[in-house]
Amino acid sequence: MAEPIIVLESLRDWKSESSPLRCVLADDYLADSEFAETGLRVINLCRSTRYQSLGYYVSLLAEARGHRVVPSVATLQDLSRKILYGAEIPALARDLDRLDETTRARLPASFRVFLGRSRVPSLAPLARKLFEQFAVPLLDVSLVPRDGGLRVGELKSTNLRALSAEESTFLAEAVARFVTRGWRTARKRPRARFDLAILVDPEEEQPPSNRGAIDAFVAAGRRLGLEIEEITKRDISRLAEFDALFIRETTRLNHHTYAFSRRAEQEGLVVMDDPTSILRCTNKVYLAELLTRHKVGAPRAQIFGEAEVSRLPDLLGFPMVLKAPEGAFSKGVFKADDEAELAEIAARLLDDSELALAQEFMPTEFDWRVGVLGGKPLYVCQYLMAGGHWQIVDYAAAGGTAEGDSRTLAVADAPADVVSVAVQAANLIGDGLYGVDIKSTADGLKVIEINDNPSIDAGIEDAVLGSALYETIMAEFLRRLEQRTRSRTRLR
Repeated sequence: MAEPIIVLESLRDWKSESSPLRCVLADDYLADSEFAETGLRVINLCRSTRYQSLGYYVSLLAEARGHRVVPSVATLQDLSRKILYGAEIPALARDLDRLDETTRARLPASFRVFLGRSRVPSLAPLARKLFEQFAVPLLDVSLVPRDGGLRVGELKSTNLRALSAEESTFLAEAVARFVTRGWRTARKRPRARFDLAILVDPEEEQPPSNRGAIDAFVAAGRRLGLEIEEITKRDISRLAEFDALFIRETTRLNHHTYAFSRRAEQEGLVVMDDPTSILRCTNKVYLAELLTRHKVGAPRAQIFGEAEVSRLPDLLGFPMVLKAPEGAFSKGVFKADDEAELAEIAARLLDDSELALAQEFMPTEFDWRVGVLGGKPLYVCQYLMAGGHWQIVDYAAAGGTAEGDSRTLAVADAPADVVSVAVQAANLIGDGLYGVDIKSTADGLKVIEINDNPSIDAGIEDAVLGSALYETIMAEFLRRLEQRTRSRTRLR
């Protein structure tokens, strides 16, 4: 197994006189093929790990490459919103309650956790539990008076530049101890019969399921004995009332859909889309890296930042496709026909994210979409391009949005190689519900995208299976709920 590494934005950020591990620049880690090997362990100490920052992409691509990384992208998302980690805090109060009054009175208003260690001896047990729960290398923790004692307040990831010389030395020791004692990632929470919530947005213009499909899901679930209720973004505090969550609203990371998914997972619900699938599918940079690593056919692609824009014409030629890291239903995808358009589109994309994705242009009459559930093909569609446009959906069409026609096939009637490639690609993400988009070209099948939140509309995707499509998906929820119940019974 390769030696662990520390990833930094600047080598000057490491203030300690020596480092127990090799320090690597983030730009080198992201771009150099030396760091593509499986099994690498990474401590991400970039200055910022906010969404779509350089540090965020280090953790994201580390996971795409099969590396073990702290912090994980899921943890970064958790810390970005207290609604996601707040449920974990009350249990941590026990370690503070065990301290005598004199010791509590002497505690600082905030303290730092260095890979599970604290410079305040009395806070060492709490620091260890915080790291077991969240696995963030550097964590700022506030302590607030409450109920006659102290409670953990806010948690924030901090960076090397905020450390004093003494703290930098302490961090170096913590890194050495962390590596010696064995790699540790965030502890999985225990999964807490059968009420299922379907998350919808009644105002969404282009939801993943139309009204007819939602009604069909509700009817299918009730035929199987599930109690179904539609909920909206205002109902996150009610998640604990349910046993399962089905998200039928377009998912995004910095969005309540991810918060619902993550919170449902923490509460022990069976959930689709699960937060890991959302993390992996919504970012096209991650998907490009993942498909490349596993040698799945895909368009030639180049992850780029500001410094790489000028190289794109030589690498991909014109026209080329430029993609924002996040996007759904063809949004955030643009075609550049020349250098002027490339410069203008790239500037817009990089204004919101440190990295974006460029791909070779592959014009086809239609895209294949294969629905995959639990590793098995569910339905197959052909989506034709919108009239006079190069995408399935044309958002700039005269009179509003225009979509191409579609044709649905039985899985057995679809090309076997298309189905096989789709299942292979979906299995790289997980065992949830996915829609895999594929182009058939002279050079073979190319996976364009893997969607965690595939469209299932009445009249389109259900054209072959009818009500059986909805029953299959609801039956999968029931199977997972029953499996969870059996597992808990065995543990008693």
